[in-house]
Amino acid sequence: MSASLVRATVGAVSKRKLQPTPAALTLTSSAINKIKQLLKDKPEQGGLKAGVRTRGHNGLSYTLEYTKTKGDSDEEVVQDGVRGFIKKKAQLTLLGTEMDYVEDKLSSEFVFNNKHQRNVWLWKKF
Repeated sequence: MSASLVRATVGAVSKRKLQPTPAALTLTSSAINKIKQLLKDKPEQGGLKAGVRTRGHNGLSYTLEYTKTKGDSDEEVVQDGVRGFIKKKAQLTLLGTEMDYVEDKLSSEFVFNNKHQRNVWLWKKF
């Protein structure tokens, strides 16, 4: 009985078209270049991990930290040779976010642009 049930389930699933899902976090070319530069200076690190923490009036701010490995509940994002991880608590908040790196005369920072939220949150120089 269970063998026929398994075959029926596999047959039903195999006929469905798989839909690509959007990346949880996308990186601009300037963010990719800066992350590559940062990781070049710290070859023992495997990538950067993005998270959120409670802070300020809007309730959340983004965090970035070096990491050697992927955590059990982390989501991995790979783009143009850069490995990044998203902490479980931040996955829904970062969904659809673009991470950019901007420099001007007085500052340099990663900027998180999320089309689903009104605010642009900044993370100051690494």
